[in-house]
Amino acid sequence: MRRMAILVVWAVLSAQVAAQAPASDIGAADRTAIRRTIEDQIAAFRRDDGPAAFAFATPTIQRQFATPDIFMDMVRNGYAAVYRPRSVAFGELLRVESMLLQLVEVVGPDGAPVLAVYEMERQGDGSWRIAGCVLYAVDRRAT
Repeated sequence: MRRMAILVVWAVLSAQVAAQAPASDIGAADRTAIRRTIEDQIAAFRRDDGPAAFAFATPTIQRQFATPDIFMDMVRNGYAAVYRPRSVAFGELLRVESMLLQLVEVVGPDGAPVLAVYEMERQGDGSWRIAGCVLYAVDRRAT
């Protein structure tokens, strides 16, 4: 039953992503900045540097979790694939309605492949921060 639910979620996500065009309005410098933001947050996770990792989250996420310690507990308990990835490969940057989504293929510490979908948000100062991340299990046997 769980496998079926994952396949349904993956199929819906795949259809939504396939229906969207790459974010062609985002230039090379912003693409680099977005990638660097995600890479730097993952590096902070690897160092267990909660304040640094927390700094890459949007103000909305920071208000939601209140402190770097609470944020890091959430990441450790629910996002092991990005907390301690074996590998990270960047995919497409997509615009889905008003959201800008960076797709990242991650292999978690358990060896399982995961699609991490990062919602990115430009800040008033021009920097990019992470507004959320959703993980989707990837079943390589289904492809």
